[in-house]
Amino acid sequence: MGRLKQKGKAGAAKAYMTRSIAIKKLQCSLADFRRLCILKGIYPREPRNRKKANKGSSAPTNFYYAKDIAYLAHEPVLRKLREHKAFAKKLSRALGRGEWSSAKSLEENKPVYRLDHIIKERYPTFIDAVRDIDDALCMIFLFASLPSDSKVSPTLIENCARLAAEWQLYVMHTHALRKVFLSIKGVYYQADVLDQTITWLVPYQFTQTIPVDVDVRVMLTFLELYQTLLGFVFFKLYTDAALVYPPPLDTQKDEGAAGVGAFTLQEAKDARSAPTAKSKTVEVDGKRVSSKDVRQTIKSITAGAAGDADVDMPAVDVAANDEDEEFVEDTAEEENPDDAPSAPAMTTAALPTLKTLSTLPQSTSAKLFAPYTFWLSRETSRPIFEFIVRAFGGRIGWPATSGSGSPFDEADDSITHVIIDRPVVQRANESEEEREHRRRRKYVQPQWVVDCVNAGKILLEDLYAQGKTLPPHLSPFGERADAYDPTAGIAGADEDEEMEDEEEVVEGGSDEEEEARPLKAALKAAATAEDAAALRAAELAAEAAGVDFGTFEKESKKAQKKAKKAEVTKEDETEQNMNKMMMSNKQRKLYERMKYGEKKRAAERQDLEQKKRTIEKEKKRRSKAS
Repeated sequence: MGRLKQKGKAGAAKAYMTRSIAIKKLQCSLADFRRLCILKGIYPREPRNRKKANKGSSAPTNFYYAKDIAYLAHEPVLRKLREHKAFAKKLSRALGRGEWSSAKSLEENKPVYRLDHIIKERYPTFIDAVRDIDDALCMIFLFASLPSDSKVSPTLIENCARLAAEWQLYVMHTHALRKVFLSIKGVYYQADVLDQTITWLVPYQFTQTIPVDVDVRVMLTFLELYQTLLGFVFFKLYTDAALVYPPPLDTQKDEGAAGVGAFTLQEAKDARSAPTAKSKTVEVDGKRVSSKDVRQTIKSITAGAAGDADVDMPAVDVAANDEDEEFVEDTAEEENPDDAPSAPAMTTAALPTLKTLSTLPQSTSAKLFAPYTFWLSRETSRPIFEFIVRAFGGRIGWPATSGSGSPFDEADDSITHVIIDRPVVQRANESEEEREHRRRRKYVQPQWVVDCVNAGKILLEDLYAQGKTLPPHLSPFGERADAYDPTAGIAGADEDEEMEDEEEVVEGGSDEEEEARPLKAALKAAATAEDAAALRAAELAAEAAGVDFGTFEKESKKAQKKAKKAEVTKEDETEQNMNKMMMSNKQRKLYERMKYGEKKRAAERQDLEQKKRTIEKEKKRRSKAS
């Protein structure tokens, strides 16, 4: 006889567990359970049948995998939380009894947990950690701009500001910044680090307030995890770039509001000079070249000047080894064509070598502002534009009112651009030297810097000159391939012009409409013509209506195109309906949701294109009227 099944002992009732049962099993509070779930990456699950998972009850509740709860039961952090609970009881008892020495001893031996093992568990490889730091950077920059209060300590804000400055220093050093967008929420940045695209948001430098309805405890738990994660990632990034981590902080500059300039990047000379056991070294023309140098040189060439190479590759005379470097194509098939007479000729591409890689064109967008020197006006945001300009190789200075640490003053002759965001004001008592400085410099608005970065080239300064109306600032982050692009031409612009011409003909009066009727009938006959005789009859009808042959041929081709397009659309709809009949119910619902989303996006795009058409028509009418 088989084993008898008991209710609630197998299936979904055993695989899932409610939150209250999980808390009771772990013997912890709800706040500690939430903290554990955030740190370990465990979240609620939705069973297929909630009634079965809840052992017949239909009450609303959260479910977790029973295996996840069993996994949490062996977590070292849970043990530390229990120890902290006992510590809090002992401390309150000692303070209540007035035992100050015992209370001080307890405070010194306070249980503290570490999250290093959790970071190693959740991110097995370094690339996994780099790929997942987007949210961490957003949280760090957010807390770095918050004011301190009873919930957020000043030490926490200072640590977040330090981590934010370390990340900006690394991006500036490696020139990894790619895109910038000034939005209402803040400034969106996108960088390319180790072939991983990282996007983060930095709030503007305004006074921030913490809303009352936000649970700060949950955010602080996430921040605790993110701080540990970024500490590991930054240490590895700085070490790979042969830099000292953490970068030394100049306290005097920091007190003078130097910002990122208060930190100093130092090369780890000891680490770079130590020979590695795995690197293979050879001598070329009396110079020692290691395999690590070759790999870094190839990586810097293929990356398109993504960053400064930390180890310079010694010059190698490649011309002397042309015979060894170049590969010869296999011409066996050409010499013996009789072996495969019916096979097509196959062309084999030569393998890339160090010589061919060095001749590839390199991108200059990483050093976009290298030839220029900028001066920030006092009303512009210094942290934003200092980071952008330095990340693209430019030099930048600012007045003393924006903070200390400016490398040059406003009278420097090397200044080429002045970033200014105020209206043009005529100065009455302007000296000749000031006029000369003004003539030699370009005065641009801050949007010019961001648009140059997104375009990957230096744009004309005239459109962004001081006091002028700026062009629209478009987001460089394309959501999808068929997303609406305001800079591109409107699809079907020719058809719109045809429709406009037809509308003008209709508006012309009843006489013109009467004359256009035979032409429309002839075009309709030409579009539906199946043989040459019907097409000839339509041509004669158009000729009788007083239309020349060239106009009729042009209009008939357009009409035939429209008819073919409508026929293809009808055939596609018929085929889609046949395919839907072969789908299951689940597949059909999924397909309908996908088509609904596509239609919604297409309608939004058509709406935006229609608005653009209306604006263009208005511009044409105004130009004709003038």
